Amino acid sequence: MRSRERYELIFVDATVPDTEDVVLVHRTDSSGPGGHPVYADDTGIVRAEISDRDEVRMIASGGHQVHAAAVSARPVS
Repeated sequence: MRSRERYELIFVDATVPDTEDVVLVHRTDSSGPGGHPVYADDTGIVRAEISDRDEVRMIASGGHQVHAAAVSARPVS
C-alpha cells in the first residue's frame, strides 16, 4: 500500500476543552525509526512518522522540543 502524500496533524490539549491545533504536513523522502514515512510541515520544524494505520510518532527536529501527548493524523485528499 502506497503512503499518502499529506496529512493534518491534530494536536489536542486536554486542559482546554474543545480546542485543537492543526498542522498540515507532507511526505518527505525520509523514513522514521519504525520504517514508516516521515512527514513534515513547510518549515521542517514539525516532523512525524506516520504508519500505514495512521499511527503518529512525533520526531524532534531540534533540542528541547516537547510534543503534545495527544496527536492524531487525518489524511488529506
